[in-house]
Amino acid sequence: MSFFGFSKKTPIEYLIAGLGNPGEKYTRTRHNAGFMALDYISGRSEIQVKQLKHMALVGKGTLGGKSVMLMKPQTYMNKSGEAIADAANFYKIPPENVIVIFDDISLEPGQLRIKRKGSDGGHNGIKSIIEHIGEGFPRIKIGIGAKPHPDYELADYVLSKLTSSEYSKISADFDKIYSALEHIINGEIDKAMNICN
Repeated sequence: MSFFGFSKKTPIEYLIAGLGNPGEKYTRTRHNAGFMALDYISGRSEIQVKQLKHMALVGKGTLGGKSVMLMKPQTYMNKSGEAIADAANFYKIPPENVIVIFDDISLEPGQLRIKRKGSDGGHNGIKSIIEHIGEGFPRIKIGIGAKPHPDYELADYVLSKLTSSEYSKISADFDKIYSALEHIINGEIDKAMNICN
């Protein structure tokens, strides 16, 4: 038995990952919306996400009556799939039980979208996950708004800080995300979509 009660025998039913980049300089940047949502979920579920394992900060506990692992990959966004696949393989979690929360520039701040599966939509974190476990995982997209100008570099935009107004709109949806997660892990993804889409 390892630290925090983790062991290979611990049955983890669902892996819930919020995507972002580690480090103080990325705090409250648009690309870290997934990390922010996971911090809220961690606090509300009282699952501490502090153990460094599977190239990520992780914590194990119960959410919606199921045994879950919360995860914040520490690989940087473009290699998120390495951390997620490492944990999914270790605990034998199928892709349909891996739920990924991340930022989406096609949605405005305050908008959410849930999909059962799909392509990467140009998101490098999702691209990495698909490369490692396939595209059959549910995902929760958090709107961060489109680039302010077509010539604006996408990398510069997603790594820029949210305004206080944008942060307020995004964080106001974390309660909805939590409720949606409870439905998804209980096989009610349609109800989750009704809440968020």
